[in-house]
Amino acid sequence: MALAGSGGSGVMTAGSLLLSAAAKAGLYGMMVRTSGPQIRGGEAAALLRVGRSPLESLGDDFDLLLAIDWQNVTRFADEIVLSPESVLVGDPDQGEVPEPFRATGARYVPLPLKRMAKGVPGSWTNMVALGAAGALAGIPAAALEAALRESWKRDGGKLDANVAALRAGGAAVAGIDRLRGLPAVVAQDEAPGGKRWLISGNEAAGYGAIRGGIRFVAAYPITPATELLEWMAPALARVGGTLLQAEDELASINMIIGASYGGVPALTATAGPGLALMTEGIGLAVCAEVPIVVVDVMRGGPSTGIPAKSEQSDLAYAVSGLHGDAPRLVLAPTSIADCLATTQWAVQLAEALQAPAIVLSDQFMGQSRAIVDRPADLPHSATRLTAAANAADYKRYRDTESGVSPMAIPGTPGVVYTADGLEHNETGIPSSQARDHRVQLDKRERKLVRYDYGDRWADVEGDGAAAVIAFGSASGPVREAVARAALLGVDLRLISLRLLSPAQPERLGKALSGVARVLVIEQNHGAQFYRYLRSVYDLPAKVASFHRPGPLPLRPGEITAAILAWKDS
Repeated sequence: MALAGSGGSGVMTAGSLLLSAAAKAGLYGMMVRTSGPQIRGGEAAALLRVGRSPLESLGDDFDLLLAIDWQNVTRFADEIVLSPESVLVGDPDQGEVPEPFRATGARYVPLPLKRMAKGVPGSWTNMVALGAAGALAGIPAAALEAALRESWKRDGGKLDANVAALRAGGAAVAGIDRLRGLPAVVAQDEAPGGKRWLISGNEAAGYGAIRGGIRFVAAYPITPATELLEWMAPALARVGGTLLQAEDELASINMIIGASYGGVPALTATAGPGLALMTEGIGLAVCAEVPIVVVDVMRGGPSTGIPAKSEQSDLAYAVSGLHGDAPRLVLAPTSIADCLATTQWAVQLAEALQAPAIVLSDQFMGQSRAIVDRPADLPHSATRLTAAANAADYKRYRDTESGVSPMAIPGTPGVVYTADGLEHNETGIPSSQARDHRVQLDKRERKLVRYDYGDRWADVEGDGAAAVIAFGSASGPVREAVARAALLGVDLRLISLRLLSPAQPERLGKALSGVARVLVIEQNHGAQFYRYLRSVYDLPAKVASFHRPGPLPLRPGEITAAILAWKDS
């Protein structure tokens, strides 16, 4: 379903309440936000999908488009794909249905939304729309009302008016056939017993960071990462932490390096333009071996690019965008729910390995909300190897077998050292000697390469003789496409990488055992993931690439078609 309208029409509120009602009815679902290039104000749309099983992507087309008005909604014509089986609901007082939507052959149902709202004094048009959309989807009126009442934080009289408007919207479409293909509502005795969460990827990443031990955040607001910071500010305060809004991204990265140097696990969140500004600071963290976490909620690029749309186009920069030989951790959550576990893991790895970790989320996951099964509990705290007071013969950058050496927290007696961006010897004294440089380069690389990352480096599913490899938000639509291909007799192995750097050649080699052909799928223009895999792994001889840029999200249908064409090539 898609709810669309001009800025201020309340479509995001209605969409959020519709998703909440679906959760109360025992369904799974997700909501993707989309807006024009202006980010705030202007046209907007809430894109929803609900079903009886967990959902990680939007579908191929929409059963319903409900437009409160038509103000620039045609900008979403490529995103809101309709068919002759779709239902299109619009307010006839707000003008004619735009040609791109009329040309799809969708069944048009005129509904005077604004006049209906005026007929209930104190009510809002978006509540009429919510009632209509919920009724067409078969979501119980009781669940819709419960979602509205639970979210209400205003005057009680207007609540009653908006409940009445919601009921009026549902009654107005009572004679219209429900949408095709939507599941029957889960009966109470069929509802799953396990707890579910309604959460966005940004919220999940923030929660994972706190569970991992983050207690200081410095960041500068940027779309689409800002909600992560807004969520973390009060949450950090509840656990004794602090969030500081810095004046820019350069200040942000240097502040978290300082906090971590002082012994406090620290994080910043940004998008591609901010990550580019942080490059020198990340290199300092590599050289000084200071653990930090940078969450990059990727968006369309280059430069300012497309701030409110998703794209996996920061990968090449994340894995190789620093000057010099600067090994770092790069991780990518595979779903909205996995934003929690992967960010928590990133904190733990950064602390254990005394290295910067970059987490590649993106706008699709970060700003979308989903009904998910409650994520499994993981160990909470990060562990950093620290130096004891008055340690004998203390060398901060001692060339240890593991590559990790004890880090002295400032103020610890007898273990003073210098930490800066100059190359140094084992004691931390700046050095330009060839041997010192080689020893430290080997040390910084060794600690990442030799660490045992366990089974969490990737999700490996299936045992087909051909494999599909993806990462990040592409994993969801690829997983659904692989399932569709299986119904057509094409058995595939799906490998969704979570740890992108350092490379895991032995693990990937084992995962690809018996595989003769590989298809790499990603959302960017330059096939960055394909090129990266070819540069660091020995892949089977026949490797193909399916890649396209944003801003349109990857859809299961187009990936299924690509898989079938690849199979027959």
